[in-house]
Amino acid sequence: RVQNKKLYLAAFAAVLGPLSFGFVLGYSSPVIPELRKTNDPKLRLDSSQASWFGSVVTLGAAAGGILGGYLVDKVGRKLSLMLCSIPYVFGYIVIISAQNVWMLYFGRTLTGLASGITSLVVPVYISEVSHPEVRGMLGSCVQLMVVTGILGAYVAGITLKWRWLAVLCSFPSCIMLLFMSFMPETPRFLLSQDKRSEAIASLCFLRGPHADHAWECRQIEASVQEEGLNLSEFKNFSIYRPLLIGVALMFFQQVTGINAVMFYAETIFEDANFKDSRMASVVVASIQVCFTAVAALIIDKTGRKVLLYISGIIMALSTALFGLYFKIILPDQNNSSNPDLWFTLNSASPGTESSISWLAVVSLGLFVAGFALGWGPVPWLVISEIFPLKARGISSGACVLTNWVMAFLITKEFNDFIGLLTSYGTFWLFSAFCCLSVTFTAFYVPETKGQTLEQIEAYFRRS
Repeated sequence: RVQNKKLYLAAFAAVLGPLSFGFVLGYSSPVIPELRKTNDPKLRLDSSQASWFGSVVTLGAAAGGILGGYLVDKVGRKLSLMLCSIPYVFGYIVIISAQNVWMLYFGRTLTGLASGITSLVVPVYISEVSHPEVRGMLGSCVQLMVVTGILGAYVAGITLKWRWLAVLCSFPSCIMLLFMSFMPETPRFLLSQDKRSEAIASLCFLRGPHADHAWECRQIEASVQEEGLNLSEFKNFSIYRPLLIGVALMFFQQVTGINAVMFYAETIFEDANFKDSRMASVVVASIQVCFTAVAALIIDKTGRKVLLYISGIIMALSTALFGLYFKIILPDQNNSSNPDLWFTLNSASPGTESSISWLAVVSLGLFVAGFALGWGPVPWLVISEIFPLKARGISSGACVLTNWVMAFLITKEFNDFIGLLTSYGTFWLFSAFCCLSVTFTAFYVPETKGQTLEQIEAYFRRS
C-alpha cells in the first residue's frame, strides 16, 4: 500500500504537465470570440488571424517534440519536466502583457513548445516508474488530465476575461515544478547512466522498502547493457518496427478528424439551434473527460487493442453519420464556390438542418465518446511502452513530431478539404481512415497489457 501511494504521488506530479497542456489547447476556444470583438484594434483578430491563434500551438508543439526527444535522453525525464515549466510560464506572461497580435502568437508558440515537450516526456516518465499492473491506468491519466485541462479552460473562460484566464492557466505548470523537485528520476534512466545506488533509492521510493529492488534492478540492467544508439541501428527490426507502429498510431489519431470536429463543434451546435454554443462546448469536453476516465479504469483489464477496436468502430460510424447529415442538408454543395463550413451551413435549405439537427449532435457526442475511449489515450500509452530504452528519446520525438504536424495540417487545411471533397466527402474520408485504423490495429499493434517494459522489448527482439 505504501509503495502505491508514493508511485501515485510521482504520477500525479508528472500529470500536472498534461493538465497545463490541456489548458493551452482549451485556451483558444473561449478567447478567440472575445478577441474578435475587442475594442483594441491592435489585438482584434480577423478570421485568418483567429485560425493562426488556434493552430500556431501545434507548430510550437512539433518543435517541442524534437527538443523533448533530445532532452529526455540527455538530462533525464525529471529535469526535462521541470525545465518545460519555464516556456509555459514565460509564454503566458507574454500573452498577459500582449500589446499586439504578434505577441499573442509568440506567447502561444512558447506554450505550444512546452506542450510538445510535455506530451513526449510525461508518458515516458510514467511508464518507467510504474509496474505492469497499473501502468495502463496511470498512462491513460495523461490523456485524462489533457481533457480535464481543456474542460477547465472552457468553464473558466465563461467568467474570466482572456488576460485573467492566462493567469489561471499558468498555475498548473508552477505547481508541477514544485512537486517534481521532490520526485525521483526513473530507475531506467539512472541505470542507463550507471547510477545504480540512485536507481535503488528511486525504486525504494516507488515500490516501498519491502519490494525486491535488487531483482527489479537486474531485470532493467539486462536491457540497459547495450549503451549508445547509432542511426545505422534503425535498420534493426527491433528498433524500426516499434518506431513505425508508433508513428502510424500518431498519424491515425489525427486523421480520424478529431481536431477538425472539435474546432467546428461550436458551429455544429449553433446550427443545431443550441442557444449557448459555449455551454455546448463544455458539455462536449465533459463527455471527453468521462469516457477518458472510463478508459483509464478499464484499460489494464480489457487491454489496449480491444479499446482501439471499439473506439475505431464508434468513430467510423459517427463520422459516416456526420457525412450523411451534411449530404442531407447541403444537397447542392458541389456547385458552391465557397468552401467555408460556416458559409455552407448557413446557406443550407431553410428548415432542413433544424429538423435533423439531432443527427449532428448525436454524431458529435458519439465521436467524442469513441475517441476518448481508445484513440485518445491509447496511442500515447503504447508509444511510452514499445520503444527500447536506448531509442526511447529519438523514437518518441519522431512520434510526437508526427502527431503535431498532422494536427496542424488537419486543423489548418480542413476548409480546403471541404472545398475539394465537399463537407460530406471530407467526413466520409475521416470515416474511411477510422476503418483503416481498426485494420492497422488488428495486424500490427502488439498487446502490451500486463507485461514489463523489458518483456515488450524482448518481444520485438524475438519477432
